[in-house]
Amino acid sequence: MKSPEDARRIAESLVERGIAAGASAADALYVGDRSSGVQVRLGETESVSRSEGEEIGLRLFVGQRSATVASSDLSNEALGVLVDRCLAMAREAPEDRYAGLAPPDLLERGDPPSLDMDDPVEPDPAELKARALEAETASLAIPGVTNSSGAGAGASASTMALATSGGFSGAYRASGHSCTAVAVAGEGASMQRDYAGHSARYLGDLESSAEIGRKAGERAVARLNPGRPRPGRYPVIFDQRVASTLLGHFAGAITGSSIARKTSFLRDRLGQAVFGSGVTIVDDPLRPRGLRSRPFDAEGVHVS
Repeated sequence: MKSPEDARRIAESLVERGIAAGASAADALYVGDRSSGVQVRLGETESVSRSEGEEIGLRLFVGQRSATVASSDLSNEALGVLVDRCLAMAREAPEDRYAGLAPPDLLERGDPPSLDMDDPVEPDPAELKARALEAETASLAIPGVTNSSGAGAGASASTMALATSGGFSGAYRASGHSCTAVAVAGEGASMQRDYAGHSARYLGDLESSAEIGRKAGERAVARLNPGRPRPGRYPVIFDQRVASTLLGHFAGAITGSSIARKTSFLRDRLGQAVFGSGVTIVDDPLRPRGLRSRPFDAEGVHVS
């Protein structure tokens, strides 16, 4: 995985090569990542994993025609082939009058905001295993928990760089730490299972493994002996783990492609309230250490 500075230089160079080859506009996106994880069950290690990879994608425009290609081979020779192939594809692509780079006035200018997303701490497999074991032990300690479906801990880091022929160039690195546990309560046909987990950019912000395990155990036990409510009208309360899916459905319904294809259930609801007055949705991509924060979007557009 490249450093943000090296990744940006590669993206800029690829854009320059695309323009020099005859493209009217170009952008290049580099993504590199690494991740490691340990899974345990009943005190024994079940798996230890580590992966690393990097890829760069190139989009070239010839007028209103465009094509996109990607490669995990970042050698100079491979990138030259990538440019030639992409340009040949773009020349044969159908015209799209809506295709193009983001307008220059929308691009992020100057140094991107610092969002404090890169934790230099990279735990080794022994540390990850200890964290997973602690979570599982805590879940098994809850009265009523009879088994474990396992626990895991992981760490990751990624680098993203984008360059466009419209004048944008930017890069950033982000890290991630996680811990999960799955507990089983009850016996036989009445067994119930539930889970708990937490993710954070910085290890120091991660919920303790013991707390994660405790939550998993308590949630599994709470599922035992469910009752059937009497018919009637009741307020519906969405668990925190489920409530976010409501926003997922909403976001999917307001995307441009869904509206253009008329497949959105909100296509005729422009200007109408969708949620109740008690619901407030905040879109804040610049929250420090936010799991979904980013200094610019995939086209280099300013996000605040």
